[in-house]
Amino acid sequence: MKKNKVISADEAIALIRDGDVVTTTGFVQSCIPEALHAALEKRFVDSGAPRDLTLIMTAGAGDSKGLGTGRLHHDGLLRRVIAANFGRMPKVAQAAQENKILGYNLPQGVISQLYRACAAGQPGLFTKVGLKTYVDPRHGGGRVNTVTRDEIVKLVEVDGEEWLFYTATKIDVAFIRGTSADPSGNLCMAKEALTLDNLAQAMAARNNGGIVIAQVERIVEQGSIKPKDVRVPGMLIDCVVVAEPEQHRMNYGVMHDAALAGEIRVPVTGIKKMSLSERKIIARRASFELPPNGVVNLGVGAPEGISSVAAEEQVTPFITLTTEAGAVGGVLASGSSFGAATNADCIIDQNQMFDFYDGGGLDMTCLGMAECDGAGNVNTSRFGGRLNGCGGFINISQNARKVVFAGTFTAGGLVTKVEDGRLRILQEGRQRKFVAQVEQNTFSGPFAQERGQPVLYVTERCVFNLTKRGLELIEVAPGIDIGRDILAHMDFMPVIENPIPMDRRIFRDEPMELLADLLNLNLAERVSYDKDRNLLFVNLEGWQVRSKGDIDALRQVLETACLKAGQRVNSVVNHDGFRISENLYDAYAEMIEYLCAYHYLTTTRYATSAFLRLKMQEALSKRGLAPHIFERKEEAHAYLEQEERRGSLTASAA
Repeated sequence: MKKNKVISADEAIALIRDGDVVTTTGFVQSCIPEALHAALEKRFVDSGAPRDLTLIMTAGAGDSKGLGTGRLHHDGLLRRVIAANFGRMPKVAQAAQENKILGYNLPQGVISQLYRACAAGQPGLFTKVGLKTYVDPRHGGGRVNTVTRDEIVKLVEVDGEEWLFYTATKIDVAFIRGTSADPSGNLCMAKEALTLDNLAQAMAARNNGGIVIAQVERIVEQGSIKPKDVRVPGMLIDCVVVAEPEQHRMNYGVMHDAALAGEIRVPVTGIKKMSLSERKIIARRASFELPPNGVVNLGVGAPEGISSVAAEEQVTPFITLTTEAGAVGGVLASGSSFGAATNADCIIDQNQMFDFYDGGGLDMTCLGMAECDGAGNVNTSRFGGRLNGCGGFINISQNARKVVFAGTFTAGGLVTKVEDGRLRILQEGRQRKFVAQVEQNTFSGPFAQERGQPVLYVTERCVFNLTKRGLELIEVAPGIDIGRDILAHMDFMPVIENPIPMDRRIFRDEPMELLADLLNLNLAERVSYDKDRNLLFVNLEGWQVRSKGDIDALRQVLETACLKAGQRVNSVVNHDGFRISENLYDAYAEMIEYLCAYHYLTTTRYATSAFLRLKMQEALSKRGLAPHIFERKEEAHAYLEQEERRGSLTASAA
């Protein structure tokens, strides 16, 4: 006869011993086993036990005001914390900062994947995630204070490459959560917004001889849960606790939302339009980086606005939005529901999502930034006297094919206004974000450059691009003075060559026709042909190459124009404000080589950016092509006229 595993929260918590390693599920404010946290807090306050626990968790699990893991702040309850996020348990973070407990701040995806390593009896995890950041043992090893001395992150070399090895910590107790369980403990998550790492956490504790405590909202008849709906089998679960409804909310702001749980699909055409504030300006500019048919991750804060802009511009069907918590597709939720999605295509486990992210599956991510320095380093983990933690930031930012950091230029009291398509700064923020050196390195700009990773920094008043020379100012909002509104509020001097205006559509409260840009629907309008001079003029000013698909689209447009001309043509290409990812220069040069072989008599181009000219020259020279890249339009046209006078064009045609 099967054992009935249903017991009270107090009975379950009584099984925890002094010094145990406890892991808990939860993501931000969702899927938190609140009844278990509350019972653990109550037992300690009433009896002083259990003491000296180690808490392991991935994302923050709390409301930042004392709920969730924030309940575990009492002196003596915790001895050590290994977490990706400390911001949602501020009193625990304070204890760590005051050297009262031991603490490690590790990447969220690493902790998530370490559950599987524990479950499999493996010693730890090999990964490149965290190299050149504060998690790298050369820069602190993720330790959050001076009393934490043990190294749980090691630098190793495999076949001449640097890797990090994260030591797995064996787990004694796992707090997990589901919707229903039968008396044997078989667990389903039908009404949960996310599945997170419940299965891996349960396996990790069970295989270490520990205990697994599952919080649910109801008990169902034995065997009534369909096998494929069981997300954690009863063989892994020791105790089932039925929670009161208030302690089993979907998240702290929502009792239950069937659309977030995937039980129903709802119309989303009525999404509220954002007002034209600095937040929307940032989201609009960042949206121009969205990769058509690509997979995207959006961080919390300013990046969340991209989801709204994408819906407003009808771009959503052409991208797949994801969250590190496991949501794929649909409309990403914000606020207390952050991490979930309405009308999601599917929900996968968190550790599997990080497998996908770490392997380079993300075409683009947009993340927030608290501090940034001249080398492009970004800090989001520890600043302004606060230990916030990195969350999934390091996994995501290091492995996405393109990174966009987004946030206001200054923080704390910034007031702006858009008038007649121009931006005005009415009141400057009190804190500078662009500093001489970041307090903690959560993202390494030089490491991104080593790997050829495209990185942009988008604010309401300007845009920077990461280059080998550091941050380069490439765009400025209309109405903004570079000296008064940008340089005066930075602690370093960026590279400044020929910044162009930010797209004026961003500053008008009307549709931007973003979809046409992303799908290159208007690309043919950039090409014109002068029959008398047999001259094809290609205006790529402000255009950007996001992917190989953009190059293919341009090739098709140019080839069509050349075939229509009925003969080989001379071409002049305007590359002012043109942007291309470093890893696409060779593919772009290949297109030019093809056109030269089959359609061009000669070609010349111009760009005010010395860096772009240099990169283009390098790419073309590698293919044996004469670059003919000039700084100004007049020089490019003068070159053609000179060639005509020499008669070389006629000779080439013959």
